Amino acid sequence: MGEVPADVAPELARSVENLADVMIGIAKRIARGGIDENLADVCGTNLGGDGQKALDLIADDAFMTALKHSDVRYYASEEQDDAVLLNPEGRLALAIDPLDGSSNIDTNVSIGTIFAIYDAKETAEDSFLQAGHGIRAAGYSIFGPQCCLVVSFGAGVLKYVLDPETGKFVLVGTIKQIPQESTEYAINASNYRHWPSPIRAYIDDRVAGSEGPAERDFNMRWIASLVAETHRILTRGGVFLYPGDTRKGYAQGRLRLIYECAPIGFLIEQAGGSATDGTDPILDRVPEQLHARTPFVFGSANKVARVASYFDLPEQESSALFNERGLFRG
Repeated sequence: MGEVPADVAPELARSVENLADVMIGIAKRIARGGIDENLADVCGTNLGGDGQKALDLIADDAFMTALKHSDVRYYASEEQDDAVLLNPEGRLALAIDPLDGSSNIDTNVSIGTIFAIYDAKETAEDSFLQAGHGIRAAGYSIFGPQCCLVVSFGAGVLKYVLDPETGKFVLVGTIKQIPQESTEYAINASNYRHWPSPIRAYIDDRVAGSEGPAERDFNMRWIASLVAETHRILTRGGVFLYPGDTRKGYAQGRLRLIYECAPIGFLIEQAGGSATDGTDPILDRVPEQLHARTPFVFGSANKVARVASYFDLPEQESSALFNERGLFRG
């Protein structure tokens, strides 16, 4: 891959380079999807009950194979029931969603990989069951019209683009601070009836647009690919919401804290944004288990703070019609 900042620890740089090499191979395989194989074939379910596609398992196996003799001691993946010991002498612990957005594989919509790297402790549990402040590096790849690698080593966010001519990632610059004044929000509105009242109230006020307390119009986005939603927000701001709801198994949402929300939250904060579970910083949350889930709200800092403020409303006001919430403007 392209240039890594000189002050990045060698073991971190090597590990991200190993990940990047696998991402390049996955990008090539996706580009040939349907020619050689059906990457969207259903291959079972993971521990969390989510359906696994062929590419989920292909990507998971590719990352594990590439990292067996690397600096990574422990490997925690969405596709593995438990953390895997790769190299007993390794100094790092890798949490990864090998293939995010797999429901979109057969629709040619952007999908990707999400990862976070921690210092390895004595046990896998100690390594991963900690607050996200322990992350040393985090990032994602996005396989779309461009294949990009977005990564932070804790001092801003770097963007690399895969050059199709050379087959290598090229550093193209840093991600600027997330814009504050976007009028876009992302949520799966089909679940409206299941949301807690503060989330319904917030969305009601966005839908009301210029006729509601915000006094401006908004656009809704929903891609069902966390990397794609993140890439858009890093580029032009806005807010993403995946709340917990009243459906069975959704009380804590469906996104995993360790290998989805914590790394994305780390990146978002590095770009001047904010990431919470709706009210509290996502990087403060300590997972109780490897596959712990959490509600997730992230994006422009002012937008995320506005969502949190709805949870402070009295029940009768968060359930009221938008025109009774005169406190909320903009």
